[in-house]
Order: sequence, then C-alpha cells, then structure tokens
Amino acid sequence: MELPKLKIGNLVAKIPIIQGGMGVGISLSNLAGNVALNGGIGVLSGVEIGFNEPDYYKNKKEANLRALKFHIRKSKEISKGGIIGINIMAVLNNFEEIVIESVREKIDIIFSGAGLPLTLPSFTKGTDTKVVPIVSSDRAATLICKTWDKRYNVIPDAIVLEGPKAGGHLGFSKEELEDPSKNLDNLLIEVLEAIRPFEEKYGRQIPVIAAGGITEGKDIAELIKLGASGVQMGSRFAATYECDAEDGFKEAYVNAKEEDIILINSPVGLIGRAINNKFIEDAKSGLRRPIKCITNCLKPCKPTEVDYCIANALINGQKGNLNSGFVFAGSNSYKIEKIMSVKDLMEELVEETQLYLK
Repeated sequence: MELPKLKIGNLVAKIPIIQGGMGVGISLSNLAGNVALNGGIGVLSGVEIGFNEPDYYKNKKEANLRALKFHIRKSKEISKGGIIGINIMAVLNNFEEIVIESVREKIDIIFSGAGLPLTLPSFTKGTDTKVVPIVSSDRAATLICKTWDKRYNVIPDAIVLEGPKAGGHLGFSKEELEDPSKNLDNLLIEVLEAIRPFEEKYGRQIPVIAAGGITEGKDIAELIKLGASGVQMGSRFAATYECDAEDGFKEAYVNAKEEDIILINSPVGLIGRAINNKFIEDAKSGLRRPIKCITNCLKPCKPTEVDYCIANALINGQKGNLNSGFVFAGSNSYKIEKIMSVKDLMEELVEETQLYLK
C-alpha cells in the first residue's frame, strides 16, 4: 500500500501529515513553513500570536493582528508554495478577528476546535480558505455537519479527530479519559460512520485526520488502514530545531519520562495534558495566584477564580522559563529521544509508515 497524498479540496499534500497548531508561540512561521516545505501541512497557532511584539501588553489587539499577518506571509515564503493552515480555537475572545484577518491573508486552511466552530463558514464562504473543525466524538462531528449544512449549505472540507492521548487542552471528561473504549481507533470508526450521510448528500468525501498520541510511522500506518486520510502530530514537531520555542522548551520533551506526562486541571475549566514540573506542583498546592489577567484571551476563563494565568504560563514555557510555566505534551511524548530537523523527522516518519503499510 502506497503512502497516500492528503487531499483537502483542491489542496494536495504530498505527505499525509499535518503538524498540529501549538500555542502560545510554539508553531509560528518557522515551524509551519518548514513542515509545508517538506511535503506536509504546516499550521500556525492563532493563540496570542503577538505575544513577542514589543507593545503586546499595551495594544494586544493590534499586536496580535500585526504578528498574524507577519507569520502567515513568512510561513508562505518559507514553504515555497506549500500548504499553510492556522489553528484558531473557538473559545478565543478574538476568534472572529483572527478568522477574518486570516482569510484576508489567504490562509489555506483554518483548523478550529476547543468548542464548536458553528459560525466558521460564514467567514470563509466564497473564498479559497478551507474549513476543518477539530472534534473528539462522532456526536460533535454530526452536530457540526448538520449545522453547517442547514445554515450555509456546506460541509467541512476535512475533519480532525483528536483522541484522548493528545497534548494540551482535551475535549474529554476525566471519566471518558479512563474509558478504554474511547480510544482513537474506535472514535475514528464512529466518526467515519457518522459523516457518511453528509458525504452522500454532497457527493464527496470528508477526509478524516486522526490526532492524539501519534508518535511513530507504525501509528500512522495503522490509522490509515482504519480509514484515516492522514494524521495530525504535535509533540514530535515541538522537538525540532525549526520549532519556534526556545531550547529549554524542546529539551523538556527529550528529558521527560513516562511518569512525567500527567493530566492537569487547566484554569479555563478543561483537562489538559502536560509535562509535570515544579510550577504545576505549586499550582496544585495553591501556591500561585495571578496578580491580574494579562491577556483576556479565553471566553471560559474567570481570572478572579483561577490558580494562575494560563497564557502567562504558556508564554513562559515557550521561552524555556519552566520555573514560571510549563509544557503541554501528548501522552507518548516520553518516546522522543532527541531534537531533530523537520526534514529528517518527515523522512523518518514516511520511511517507517511505508514499512508498516506493506
């Protein structure tokens, strides 16, 4: 079996691997551009993308929009015609602004999860930008397809199914995470079945991209055999030279042991998966409290009630300042043994996948 290309509308990626959008500032133009250059789909993170701008804390809106334009243009330049997407969480307070500006900049694909992006097609209809919701269940996939069909006469250009082994904020309850039937393989079969009526109505396939805990070529091959059109990977790309974070952030993956990958209760009311450290332990003990809300970034966050500012913690993590922040990571991140180049990683994954597809 040949390694299939990933087709999303008229976009064709030579390698069916999407680099997951990682914020704050983990996947910016350097990482996304280089993944696209090497045949995959590179994805920017739209979360507080202007965090490094000199006026970020004074003019957050302007800083974010300025940085957004810069990174979309820079990633396209690096990719030399490759496919560039952006991940824009539905719970962002500036969701609409970031979507509108991304479409203006002719981004190839908008990926959106962390909530149901039910209004997304209203901003993209009539443009070349593809819309790809991120879901964690067949129920969410069905609801999005039904709503988009009824309101906008469209269906998703593709769907990313993020399973329970992903890093970052998760779309699962603690009970679901402990339920062995809620594994990525089973969820994939359920989603493929759920979207079939919409594929039949519109006379085209909705590619489903599997995500969460995918680390090796063997994982990719097994999911493709089950019906996935491709995969999305985050942590493996975070541990590359081209990743936009500082070295201390990347080294956290290399140094992590299996028992270090833990579930945390995020200040935004979701369960997350991260690499344990003293900051997280202190937060659990109630030793850290935010002085003020620095960014007002996420709709569910209640700054007066939380143990720490998630944006501030992730910005510190990005800068390698792990005394004041932490690193999100997938459940299999402990398998990462070294930092490598995007080119070498892509070649390794392709070679391994082809081996297991035979």
